[in-house]
Amino acid sequence: MKKNVLILCTGNSCRSIMAEALINAKLGDCVDAQSSGVKASGKVNPHAQALLEKKGYWRERYHSKVIESVIDTAFDLIVTVCDHAKESCPLFPNAVKTIHIGFDDPSGKETIEYEKTLDLIEKELLPLVKKELC
Repeated sequence: MKKNVLILCTGNSCRSIMAEALINAKLGDCVDAQSSGVKASGKVNPHAQALLEKKGYWRERYHSKVIESVIDTAFDLIVTVCDHAKESCPLFPNAVKTIHIGFDDPSGKETIEYEKTLDLIEKELLPLVKKELC
């Protein structure tokens, strides 16, 4: 059975969406990733979406979600990817383990910064998730 991981950020528009898409694309055989925001913006960053589409990771089901929409899911792992989310991460009734690995927000920066962030997520976050859940 697949394990569930939640990638948590503040706005759920960029870093957490990229991590969700990357985990599902690369580790989808053993992990089902979802993402959400402590204060979800309600929209996906267009540069992040364009990059994910270019790489073939984008799925129509990805969207910015508020934390309340996933709070009752039984996650095997929760990963916070920005410092604000780590500080304001709510207590999940069913959470097993929470880890924090911060990434700089590329929002509002050059397109290359989105690619750097995606590369960092792949290099730093994927091995952690694989080790924990696969």
